[in-house]
Amino acid sequence: MRHTGLHQISLAAALLCALTAGTANAQSAAPAAPAKPAAPTGFLPPASSSANVIDSIAVVVNDEVITRNELAGRVRDIENRMRAANAPMPDREDLERQVTERMIVERAQLQLAAEYGVKISDIELDRAIVRIAEGQKMSVQELRNAMEKDGMPFATFREEIRKEIILTRLREHEVDAKIQVSDAEVDTFMAGEQAAAAQNVELNIAQILVRIPDNASPEQIAARRARADEVMRQLRTGADFARVAATFSDSPDALQGGAVGWRPANGLPPVIGEALLKLNAGQVTEPIRSSTGFHILKLVDKRTQAKQDDAPVVQQTRARHILLKITPTMSEAEAQKKLTELKAQVDSKSAKFEDLARQHSNDASAAKGGDLGWLYPGDTMPEFENVMNALKPGEVSGIVKTPLGLHLIEVVERKADDQAKERKRQEARQALFARKQQEALEDWERQVRDRAYVEFREQG
Repeated sequence: MRHTGLHQISLAAALLCALTAGTANAQSAAPAAPAKPAAPTGFLPPASSSANVIDSIAVVVNDEVITRNELAGRVRDIENRMRAANAPMPDREDLERQVTERMIVERAQLQLAAEYGVKISDIELDRAIVRIAEGQKMSVQELRNAMEKDGMPFATFREEIRKEIILTRLREHEVDAKIQVSDAEVDTFMAGEQAAAAQNVELNIAQILVRIPDNASPEQIAARRARADEVMRQLRTGADFARVAATFSDSPDALQGGAVGWRPANGLPPVIGEALLKLNAGQVTEPIRSSTGFHILKLVDKRTQAKQDDAPVVQQTRARHILLKITPTMSEAEAQKKLTELKAQVDSKSAKFEDLARQHSNDASAAKGGDLGWLYPGDTMPEFENVMNALKPGEVSGIVKTPLGLHLIEVVERKADDQAKERKRQEARQALFARKQQEALEDWERQVRDRAYVEFREQG
């Protein structure tokens, strides 16, 4: 049985969520940002508690607290993972500071998810865990045994996965759904010499991020630059990159030694991709300024993927859909009834499908009349694709249930196309999306952190 660490499983959950929640481009409209709540004035343990050691508040985050026991437990967990991975350990004070900051960011994001009504039902969670187990080539019971052997109670593991999926869906909603890549940008990208040179190159990278606060003053920027310079001084004198990252980096991957992993070179911001392509494995860039802060990147390794110019001719489908999500304010029965009424309007020709999609669909495609564009096989979830493939152009499906909610699907047209040409455009679009996504995600995380009310409590 293969070893299964929590950090690996959490990543699998995040990837799973990205695949299932993002495939059909379904994103709901964002509500207004919630007002910042007042901070609590204190923390009292239950009256029935007979523990000798009374827990106390370490940090206040908006209207919630992080206790010293929570913080200590997370620090122990991180220490155990780092020892198991033989990762360089930062000083205890630096480790506690990094863990505290990650818990603050995580708590602020979970609070935002709760305000927006992002929830994962037990049924959805069970399905996710089944797919995680399958991805590890295990049964659920074998996965449970492996986690408990690693010292992680399965109930705790389930809640960690629920939290990972909630945060991933929140980020999709708040970041991914707002990123636009125009056809003109794709044309320019494909025509560029850099894209041709780098399109098959993948880079394994690690980073140290010295974050700049939102609306920073010149003095704050100068202080951050000085910190980045100190990082470079330590690296030039032989300090271990992973240890320096765990000590100084403000990125979520700091306690993984700054490891980002493999990324396509053309999916990185140009200034970063160009700098990394000039390096040999093991070398480090000078600090690179972005809107988020100063990035110091290490090229761990580089590889070139084989070109795939010859691709088969495949059938593409252009489709529209109307999506109704199951939420606390709309039950599945109510969504069924509503979609039945909408389909009756389309069938009787009293309303156009695209007009109803604009009025009622709960995702980003609503603004385009539910248009999902040209879809390749595998671009949507199996439940969606199987029904779509059975429809004739101009035909509307019955109600289709997927993990996203309930859909009506209309096939607009089909064509057999040279996959190679279209795939190149799709790959270019994905590379541009990835460029924008990383910076947008870092900006959003910084804004959520900076907007949060945070109060550190001294230990009494």
